[in-house]
Amino acid sequence: MAWGRSRRLRACRRVASARLLAFTGASILGFLTAAAASPSPTVSASDLLPVSLPDRSEPVRAGATAIPTQAWVRFCVAKPGECTVDDTQAAVIALDGTLWSVIVAVNERVNHEIVPVTDQDHWGELDRWDYPDDGLGDCEDIQLLKRRMLIEAGLPRRALRMTVVVDEDGAGHAVLMVRTDRGDFILDNKRNAVLSWARTGYVYVKREGTDGSAWVSLADRAGPMLTANR
Repeated sequence: MAWGRSRRLRACRRVASARLLAFTGASILGFLTAAAASPSPTVSASDLLPVSLPDRSEPVRAGATAIPTQAWVRFCVAKPGECTVDDTQAAVIALDGTLWSVIVAVNERVNHEIVPVTDQDHWGELDRWDYPDDGLGDCEDIQLLKRRMLIEAGLPRRALRMTVVVDEDGAGHAVLMVRTDRGDFILDNKRNAVLSWARTGYVYVKREGTDGSAWVSLADRAGPMLTANR
């Protein structure tokens, strides 16, 4: 394919420590508990630093139905509950200061806690989407963990969309799009700042849809069949 292995290896890179954190939340106004196979520190409400709400921006425009990556399809076969869409949930989050603090904290903490490795080195597979439960993962694994943590903290899954982009090196890359009433914001393992989609410099290809299992296109170009690895 056009998105060759050498390009895949250039994306998703970030220096991180070796511990896995999987957060569970009693409530957004309460606390987030970090848990793993071995003891991990606890993140309490006092750890959520006050942050200013981001400026409002236009949401990304979704287009026609798109084909997800084959690795996503396999992930959904293995974990169907992770890929269902509950249309009773909000598709857009009403963003407030507490929610924004949780989103920013989750993005930064996971970026520092998961060691980036390629799927080939990690799983012995060219492209696999899964949770980094051993503390190792590539870009999509890292975003899946953030997604799970935010869901456990009380955010609706329907507003947290896995997204495929083309990065600054022209390689496929996976990010997590949080859809809010102030615009669509991106959780990314390449940076701790949570930016509006339009400020990342990426080309947006496709993301999970909000009305069913089909994905939707975000740009008029063919998307990578594989995402990148680190």
